[in-house]
Amino acid sequence: MRTFIKKSVFVASVILATSSFISCNNSEEKTTPKIVETAKLDTPVLAEEELIIYQKPIVFIAGFDKGNETFYSTSRNYFKEKGYKVIDGQYSLEEIIIWLNNNANKNSKYSEIHIVNKSNPYKGMNLETIVRGDKITAETLRKTITQGTLPTLKNVVNNNSKIVFHASGLIENKELIKTLKDAFSATELPKVIASPYHTIFGGKFANHYLAKPHYVFYPTANSPGITDLSKEIARKYPEEKDIDWYDALNNEEERYVGEAYTTQFSIPVQWEFDYHNSDDEVPTFTMQEEVMDWIEQNEELMADLEKYNLPLEKFRWNWSVKNSKLIIRGRTTALCVLKPLIKPYGDLKHIEPDTNNKRLYAMK
Repeated sequence: MRTFIKKSVFVASVILATSSFISCNNSEEKTTPKIVETAKLDTPVLAEEELIIYQKPIVFIAGFDKGNETFYSTSRNYFKEKGYKVIDGQYSLEEIIIWLNNNANKNSKYSEIHIVNKSNPYKGMNLETIVRGDKITAETLRKTITQGTLPTLKNVVNNNSKIVFHASGLIENKELIKTLKDAFSATELPKVIASPYHTIFGGKFANHYLAKPHYVFYPTANSPGITDLSKEIARKYPEEKDIDWYDALNNEEERYVGEAYTTQFSIPVQWEFDYHNSDDEVPTFTMQEEVMDWIEQNEELMADLEKYNLPLEKFRWNWSVKNSKLIIRGRTTALCVLKPLIKPYGDLKHIEPDTNNKRLYAMK
């Protein structure tokens, strides 16, 4: 009897184990196709997201100081104190692009690229297009791009990258900003950023701040005097109630935080005309007014002047003739009254330049 029970238990165990094994095999055969079918129909195959690593901000000090100037040396110290990597000796857009391409880390992008260059909206930038090439204007840069002499930026930036120009009044020159954006064209376009204000490095009360510019012009060496100029600039900017224009035009530096002061630069114009193979005779002039009348009759020359948005009378004109070549030169002196941007509340301080602040920097 005991033997029968043992055999029965043994047979039952074998049957149970066999049943489980068969059941398990049947389950695999049924569920596996369902899993595959479900994956095909319901579950999209997701590509693995690319991990983007951003390099720390870098700064190109694209110029050097002359005489007692401190613009570039102070900007260098300012960005070093912020912990940015500072690059010297790249004085053309060609050199900057080549440096970016050659020094990019694999699988990483540049986060912020700062370019420091002293300039003004009337003369263009001091930065060269290519090595020993023309200084950058909308025309010279477009010509360089069209000729294919400017290198192309490789895949080292993306849509989150920022190229920040610390160049005074650059944003006012819309055509130049557009051309600069084309110069930094890549697979993904970076943001090109500049300020409508003047960029100041090396101030008496702050190493870096922004200032609102106000302009008045006169023919070089023929100033009407500070009194007349102060009246003219007051008429030009009637909304500015806080500036004493006469004092500001006599003031060359910020003596207290927020005080308006004046800087000066000149704008030269030159045209050359060769009459060697021309049926026309070389024009003869006896006075400046005759030169101005001759310029006014030439639509092409007047179109050149329109780029400066300045009347003909604001230039001092002279001429010279050498063999069959006529050379006409004009020059105007610009007085730029700068009003530093000050915090509207709290202690009297300059507003900290912040490239993320759209009131201070425009993104293109």
